[in-house]
Amino acid sequence: MKKIINDPSTVVADALRGVEAAHPDLLTVVHDPAVIVRADAPVQGKVAIISGGGSGHEPMHGGLVGLGMLDAACPGAVFTSPTPDQVQAAVERTDGGAGALLVVKNYTGDVLNFETAGELVDTEVRTIVIDDDVAVKDSLYTAGRRGVGGTVLLEKIAGAAAERGDDLDAVHAIASRVVANVRSMGLALTAPTVPHVGEPSFDLPEEEMEVGIGIHGEPGRARVPMENADGIVARLLEPILSDLPFTDGDRVLLFTNSMGATPLLELYLAHGIAERLLAERGITVERRLVGPYVTSLEMQGMSLTLLKLDDELRDLWDAPVRTVALRWGL
Repeated sequence: MKKIINDPSTVVADALRGVEAAHPDLLTVVHDPAVIVRADAPVQGKVAIISGGGSGHEPMHGGLVGLGMLDAACPGAVFTSPTPDQVQAAVERTDGGAGALLVVKNYTGDVLNFETAGELVDTEVRTIVIDDDVAVKDSLYTAGRRGVGGTVLLEKIAGAAAERGDDLDAVHAIASRVVANVRSMGLALTAPTVPHVGEPSFDLPEEEMEVGIGIHGEPGRARVPMENADGIVARLLEPILSDLPFTDGDRVLLFTNSMGATPLLELYLAHGIAERLLAERGITVERRLVGPYVTSLEMQGMSLTLLKLDDELRDLWDAPVRTVALRWGL
């Protein structure tokens, strides 16, 4: 195992010290329990948007803390849910008197720990569970579909609604619309190596790829022979389109995501193919996001996410944002 670390047991704490040093204008890092907080928190009169999950998926979630997105993120150990006391601390440090929306990916530990934290705080809390992965119905980690790339889009749009002053019920309603209209699918060419494990999460022969992989290295829908870019993109896009379904005349946001090791050269190539295939079906790509935003350590692979847009969701996507990972409109 070759990694730029000191001690596998302290890798998250060590990384958080680096985050703190690099972005003092945007973030405050609390170390016990570990929470990444918006620098100007709490914002009085604003609904706080809080999320989190296992580390190893950066820049999600810590890199999405800031104006127009998250008020706080709770970084668990690598590929491990944050604890209830982390979520409780995040709520308490961002409480501006308007309540909090907890954005939770649909993994059993995340759901239970965020739910527990919601019962411990005095703040009014609502929860939204994101389950956009069409690859599986159930997995080793979930009861139902997993939360994957759609989480970034949800955090941006719900964050924009909170930033403009929507109350908790309104922010939750908008978040629910995103969850109902977003779908994702991913694929792996190589496995990630968790630092404290020291070996790849699964064995994948050079001539094969794992379709429908989870962001923690969970098994996919199928293991198939390696294909070219056209075949890969079509294989990912077809189950997404048929699931909602997306149809002729729909307007969408297309998110093409690297799982960590896939270079932008290949990612943009794949994005162009996806745009062409969508246009052939009469689906208009109105907004785009391309890059490594939901990673799985150094996994080589990619995911596609489609969000069906209406005017309000589009405008909320366009609203100003200033985070480590996303900045526009300012």
